[in-house]
Formats: sequence, C-alpha cells, structure tokens
Amino acid sequence: MGLSLDFGSPVNTALLLYILYSVQRILFPSTEIPLTIPNEFKSGYSWIPESHPPTLLYKTYTPITLEPFNGKDGGRILLAIDGIVFDVTNGRNFYGPNGMYGNFAGRDASRGMAKQSFDTEMLTPLDQPLDKLEGLAKDEIENMKGWIDHFSNKYIVCGNLVNNGAV
Repeated sequence: MGLSLDFGSPVNTALLLYILYSVQRILFPSTEIPLTIPNEFKSGYSWIPESHPPTLLYKTYTPITLEPFNGKDGGRILLAIDGIVFDVTNGRNFYGPNGMYGNFAGRDASRGMAKQSFDTEMLTPLDQPLDKLEGLAKDEIENMKGWIDHFSNKYIVCGNLVNNGAV
C-alpha cells in the first residue's frame, strides 16, 4: 500500500497551502513593528504584583525573637521546624491567627509537626530551652522530616532557631 497524494482535490490543495504558509511563518517570522498596542497590554502587565512584600533577610532567631512573627495585625508569619525557620506568610489561611495551624505561628512547631498534633501542649514555653525532641518515635521523626521537605519546597527558608541567649 503506497501513499498517494491527489492534488486534484480542493481539500488536499487547501491543506497543502496551509501547511506551506505555516512553515513559511515559522521560518521567516514578521519583523514589522505593530502600529497599535495589543489590547491585553493597554492596562499594564497582569503578572506584576501590586506590591512586593518587604524583604526578610536570613538571620538567627530565638524563641523570644521569633514570637512576634505570629501574623497578628497582618504581619509576617514565621515558624520553625527542627531549627529551620520558614516564612509561611503566603499560607496565612493555614498559619495565620485564625488558621488551623495558627498556634505554630511565631513558634517552634517541631514536636507538633512530628506528632501531627496542633495542641498547644506541643509548644515549648518561650522562656525554656528548645525542645530536644526526646521521646519521639522513629516514624514521628520521619514525619517531621517530611514536613521540612514540604516546607522547603513551598516556603522561603529565612533563618535558623537557637536557644535564648545564644545570639
């Protein structure tokens, strides 16, 4: 069975002309400058945000210096897991004052993330040394590491958490 082209058919001729025209447009694109601005750009570029959030430099936090970043009054939201501080401001619905994980905002969330518990008992008091995560099972440690991977791919790492007085 061989392939035969019948250029006598108007459909085949139209398809051939369309293909040749498309190839010509790809190989030799137009270099003319348009006389009018395209409609989609008249009101400005849509991908530019109205405002950029203020820059947050990588720094060392303590439980006391991390606590003000709890998202109250519309401010930044930071939380720490295993000594790594993440800026979770973009997840305000989850980590903000009324969010499901809101009690972790401005705090060390390591034990709570490891145990999948959002109770306030999972939080170490601000004036105490950091939780050494003793007594966690191997699967709980793996769970916490999974959260670290998740946060590292989704949020900005903006610092590290150390004990009070270590800075």
